[in-house]
Amino acid sequence: MTKRRWIYYLIGLFILALGLELNSKTGLGVSAIISVAYANSVLFGIAFPDMTLILYIIFVLVELIIHTIRKQPRQVLVMDVLQIPLSIVFTRFMKVYELFIPDLFGSVFSLRLFVLILAVICTGIGAAMTLNMRIVPNPGDGIVQTIADAIGKETGITKNCVDLSCVLLTLLIDSIFVGSFAGLGLGTLLSMIGVGRTIAYFNRWVGNQMVIQCGIDNA
Repeated sequence: MTKRRWIYYLIGLFILALGLELNSKTGLGVSAIISVAYANSVLFGIAFPDMTLILYIIFVLVELIIHTIRKQPRQVLVMDVLQIPLSIVFTRFMKVYELFIPDLFGSVFSLRLFVLILAVICTGIGAAMTLNMRIVPNPGDGIVQTIADAIGKETGITKNCVDLSCVLLTLLIDSIFVGSFAGLGLGTLLSMIGVGRTIAYFNRWVGNQMVIQCGIDNA
């Protein structure tokens, strides 16, 4: 595995963490799959990165259970376990950003919208870079792929179902315990549409060349 591949992967993690943290700072809603973490961070007064780590560990445990039941090879289980140290490192990146990026809840809407768009772009670029390097998947992506394989459905359809389930769970938590729509809003909708488009454009303009540079078989 080349040094350049690891560099691209780590840069991708930095950018992805920045995107998620910027998203949360706008107060306009976070991406669907981590909206549950955001709602619970508000409910329990726990930092958003720390609650995201807890959510990611739950995802990994679910992956391990599904793969064990399906009697997957040991290599698959090892990749599942490796997502835990990845999650720790990734959420520490978020923690650092949280210390330096101010909340924008009281700022003018135009500024919040600009930062939200920037967050979606960063999230898409970071996700594309980490996925393209094919090292250890982010638990948010890993859980979707695991469920898709288990039920025999396309990844895209499964992603939509997982996102919808997370939004519904967040709505339930917000309505019963929080009393406001914490974590859900324009940012949630924009992330569901914009992140995928950003990944597609990034790969078309830059990502495919990065894959070739790293000697990764894209077959």
